[in-house]
Amino acid sequence: MNKYRLFLAVGMLMACAVLTGCKSVQSATQVKDKTMDSSQFVNITDVVPDVILEIRYFSTYNFVGARIDGYEEPVALMTRQAADSLRAVSDDLRYHGYCLKIYDAYRPQRAVDHFLRWALDETDTITKAYFYPRLTKKQVFEGEYVAEKSGHSRGSTVDLTLVDMLTGKELDMGGTFDWFGIESHPDYGGGNPETLEFQQVDPNFNSVQFYNRMVLRSAMMRHGFLPLDNEWWHFRLDNEPFPDTYFNFPVRTLVR
Repeated sequence: MNKYRLFLAVGMLMACAVLTGCKSVQSATQVKDKTMDSSQFVNITDVVPDVILEIRYFSTYNFVGARIDGYEEPVALMTRQAADSLRAVSDDLRYHGYCLKIYDAYRPQRAVDHFLRWALDETDTITKAYFYPRLTKKQVFEGEYVAEKSGHSRGSTVDLTLVDMLTGKELDMGGTFDWFGIESHPDYGGGNPETLEFQQVDPNFNSVQFYNRMVLRSAMMRHGFLPLDNEWWHFRLDNEPFPDTYFNFPVRTLVR
């Protein structure tokens, strides 16, 4: 009888150890899978039907010069909260004759990792003349144009510009998307984003270009988005729902 009880006790301990181990593995898997959960995201075009998409990282027309890892389709995704706020921006600007063009929205962590590999390869300068002519790759990293983590991976950040609905052309912002340099700063050229005052200090940047940037910036901020100091096209939802989660599921059309 004592031997049987001892055998039973040992068996129970072993089973407990196995179950505990399974729970640990399951817990670790759940933590990993959290970054692959797209259930709280939407296709932006489902929420903002008249938005124009030019997803640069699906193409080769970007600062890397290649399609970026994780971009399986030329679509734009965001959290539902961010997309709803962007719809409010779109409705606001449509009244003034503008629609939105999106260059990038949700960006998987695998894409950010691709950027980092590019930044570390000093021999790859094929796009230097078009996106960072006055900077080294080290300076691109130090200037935080490329970082180890991106707000885009949290799902509530968007890169965009404005299109004139009458002409179908982009507004002149005085610079292109993903230009790494001071020309991309919202306050470049003598403009003050806080007072909207402009005193031209660069003959290549004028008041119309500054005003166009401010039209976009003001509309985004009215509807809960925060601007970035060094990129006129970049905005993050202030009350983003996932401030600590960097998602990694691929960019492709979400099917519910």
